[in-house]
Amino acid sequence: MNEIYDVIVIGGGPAGMMAAGTAASRGKRVLLLEKNPGLGKKLLITGGGRCNLTNNKTEVRTMLSKYKGNDQFLFSAFAQFSVKDTLAFFNGRGLATKEENEGRIFPVSDSAKSVFDVLVKYMKENKVEVKTGVEVTALSSEALAKEEDGHIIVTTSTKDRIIAKVVILATGGISRPETGSTGEGFKWLKKLEHTVIENDFALVPVALSDAWVKKLGGVSLKDIKLTTFQNDEKQSMGKGDVMFTHFGITGPLALNMSKEIGELLKYGKVTAEIDLFPAEDLGALRKRLQELLSGDPNKKLKNVLSSIVPSALCDALLEIAKINGDTKNNLVSAENRKALVKLMKSIPLNVSHLLGADKAVVSSGGVELKEVNFKTMQSRKIPNLYLVGDVLNIDRPSGGYSLQLCWTTGWVAGSNV
Repeated sequence: MNEIYDVIVIGGGPAGMMAAGTAASRGKRVLLLEKNPGLGKKLLITGGGRCNLTNNKTEVRTMLSKYKGNDQFLFSAFAQFSVKDTLAFFNGRGLATKEENEGRIFPVSDSAKSVFDVLVKYMKENKVEVKTGVEVTALSSEALAKEEDGHIIVTTSTKDRIIAKVVILATGGISRPETGSTGEGFKWLKKLEHTVIENDFALVPVALSDAWVKKLGGVSLKDIKLTTFQNDEKQSMGKGDVMFTHFGITGPLALNMSKEIGELLKYGKVTAEIDLFPAEDLGALRKRLQELLSGDPNKKLKNVLSSIVPSALCDALLEIAKINGDTKNNLVSAENRKALVKLMKSIPLNVSHLLGADKAVVSSGGVELKEVNFKTMQSRKIPNLYLVGDVLNIDRPSGGYSLQLCWTTGWVAGSNV
């Protein structure tokens, strides 16, 4: 109680670290509190540990179109700190980056630790005081009661009461709770009379009930089309990459369609189809298969098929079509060729359910955006409170958009406290 901080940042994830470092770079005295033993627990596992840190859509309005109708809120924040600024920030601090499929930006090192190290160094250079293993237990109206000089008080699990002029809340959503995202921030915000939209999971792997899927763990499919159906009616369609797991499918395309699939599941059974070759129609694919078989008439069907389809998936396709893969190519009937081509254009999937918070990449829901000033990230309810990252009710797809939201809102808050 004897020390007064200009800023206390609650949460040591990407948004919190960016906010803390930026505020401190302006000469503010900053304390960052993190309840985990170390910082950046979720950051270090994002993108399978490779860290898809942004997406190379450098035109602000193009980038904002990916945030599902929230561009009118986000424009002022992204005008201050955009994708270009993010790349300049990390590249200028020695982090080499590369662009991959669909504009995804990764560190050349393919290691999230490289991104983490830049942020830790940024905070250290600017003398941010970091306390890990310290859990904030309350951010109530009582704890935030203004004293005569406008200071506010944060209470921790160790019964410490710390004075700050400003609090930046970067506690995240409720996805991957083992990383510390367990939703305490939302409880505090409700007590402070903020409107909190019910939390759900926006990017979640999809579990399938098909037995053959269990044999395909780790098999990736590039540039395929995924279509969902309910009551035999087409519901949604997307193109991109998926990966099979022992329970179903994940990967950018499956994750991005998961929220819509979750909505459909509320009303009944959901099925899906994978088109392995969306750029070719049935006729063109039939011709290609025929040429492959004719080119090696004495080879086995399964060996030739594996030249255009991953071998593990080959076995599954032949099993579904009830075709003997050991059949010589010149003995494959026209009927079987036709069935195989049709299957490659529409592999049937039966959706069982979506995985829960423990596997979610991002949770949807959070603070009502009208209650935040996006020019500063300041709460319109509590002037001494700033809100960043996943505490905000902003849906976004997989592909670097979540971390870009953290960099932008964290930098804007740190620049304006």
